[in-house]
Amino acid sequence: MSAVTTAIAPEIEAAAKAAGLTLTPLEPGKDFAGNPTDRATIALGADPSKTETLELSEGFIATKSPRYAGELATYFTEAAERLKNPRPECYLSLIGLPLSFSHFAWPFHASTSGADTFVVHGEIRLENGVDNILHAKISAALTQTFVDVVAALEQPFAESVVYNAVRKTLDQGQLELVKSGNRQPAPVTTRYYSAKRNLFIFNDTNEEQRYDFLAAKTFWLSHVLGADQPVWLTDPRDAQYLNTTSDDLKTQAAKLAAAGLITLSGDGAWAVATDALKAKRDEFQQVLEEALAFTKPTFNEDMRAGNTNM
Repeated sequence: MSAVTTAIAPEIEAAAKAAGLTLTPLEPGKDFAGNPTDRATIALGADPSKTETLELSEGFIATKSPRYAGELATYFTEAAERLKNPRPECYLSLIGLPLSFSHFAWPFHASTSGADTFVVHGEIRLENGVDNILHAKISAALTQTFVDVVAALEQPFAESVVYNAVRKTLDQGQLELVKSGNRQPAPVTTRYYSAKRNLFIFNDTNEEQRYDFLAAKTFWLSHVLGADQPVWLTDPRDAQYLNTTSDDLKTQAAKLAAAGLITLSGDGAWAVATDALKAKRDEFQQVLEEALAFTKPTFNEDMRAGNTNM
């Protein structure tokens, strides 16, 4: 007996196809409350081995809002580029930690704690090329006021915001990467959104920070994790995270190339590390270790030592 597969709306399939992707329906999933979800494998048309999973509420109506069409097109267009990365699930945090994002159980569900929030669970994991034991189970919570900002509480419309909010929370030292532990909250609030400018703002970065970010991204995601395959340096998801534009990231990439640290390809949007950048391994490793120390709550050590007034 063949497995039952979900039916993806034709509008969604068309948007994926227009971006050079294929959608293959999978068996239905279940959301946090046990309700069925529609699942499909997104594959790169030019390289079907590059895939990720799309999960939507059962029967999601892609024509319900006029906002959907444009945002679906953007989501699939960016996914088609991101899937060309050697490790599409990996991102860099601003404090220098290479991370993988996985096991996000879409869509958002209403909080069971009584709070007026919507939650999606997932996981981030440190990817240092040696082991990936350290991780954090995430509970990303979207406030009620933020619901009106995103087009829908579904993966294509909220994934970038959630991933960037998680990275931002880690940058602030409010998430700890551990060997085992409970879920940790990552708030997704309107403080990350400017209604006046109609855009999301996660970090106010300068050119030097963005230059260093792209250097570290190329070192970790291309050289260490990607077997020296090119990585996409102008990803709009990173641009949003750094409060800049893809064009600016391209400018910073050109500076890195001029300094002999990376070799560009793909109209200056993709890069691999040169020997000069690879020689900075100790520097990147030190930044990583300092970032891990920053995210480790010192009160835990004090309590273990018995230094507490409780």
